[in-house]
Amino acid sequence: MRWQMGRRSDNIEDRRGGGVPLGVAGGGIGTIVLIIAALFFGFDPSIVLQGGDPGSQVAPGPGGPPSKAQDELRDFVSVVLADTEDVWREVFRRGNREYRDPTLVLFSGSVQSACGMAGSAVGPFYCPGDAKVYLDLSFFRDLRDRFRAPGDFAQAYVIAHEVGHHVQALLGISERVQQARRRADERQGNRLSVLLELQADCLAGMWAHHAQRARQILEQGDVEEALGAASAIGDDRLQRQAQGHVTPDSFTHGTSAQRVEWFQRGLEGGRLDQCDTFAAARPRAR
Repeated sequence: MRWQMGRRSDNIEDRRGGGVPLGVAGGGIGTIVLIIAALFFGFDPSIVLQGGDPGSQVAPGPGGPPSKAQDELRDFVSVVLADTEDVWREVFRRGNREYRDPTLVLFSGSVQSACGMAGSAVGPFYCPGDAKVYLDLSFFRDLRDRFRAPGDFAQAYVIAHEVGHHVQALLGISERVQQARRRADERQGNRLSVLLELQADCLAGMWAHHAQRARQILEQGDVEEALGAASAIGDDRLQRQAQGHVTPDSFTHGTSAQRVEWFQRGLEGGRLDQCDTFAAARPRAR
């Protein structure tokens, strides 16, 4: 990915060096479920974060300045965030709307958000309560080593997906989905969550479409990196790895094939109406 000459965003809040959680509330099966859920991108953090034990201990962070490699990664994150700002400001302007930039919070170990306290294990997440994206840079190491999804554009996809949730919040989509989920049973609620996540994947692809047209950011192999990351974190693949079988009714993010498909739709089409996962899921009239 061509990013070194890109604009740096001012909307970075660096909280690295914070506390590291010593445990996960619940223990046993609940801990395992939480860790598996934490492997997913972009889930609604309030479902997990607000359920934590308010008395759980937190160990102080390691302190000291971040490494040179982490500083370079921070620079990369800042450029990707700035690029999403440029794309979404223009998309919203064309639709006679105003885009309000999110803040990206870098943390190490644990972090307090408007959605509650979270540890690094939950992965990157967006909190609609404060319009901030939260990211522990160590997740990118997990993305490369654990999920076998290396590459800077795979990392950019992660950020763009979370910014996609911010776009959904600004458009009122997230609130409508949350209202519908409160009226739905668990199975239907999971289905709505899948549609929301797949749309965020499509919005990430839409960012890449416009960034490429305006600034030619893509290098050979970049698209494959993003598709590899999308495939690596599909519900079916993660469940098969974690428990040896797949339970579709419990999906919250979509299968590997679905995540790849919707990222590609956004990448190829570049239009909001082509990212309407909810309309695509409605039964067609005969």
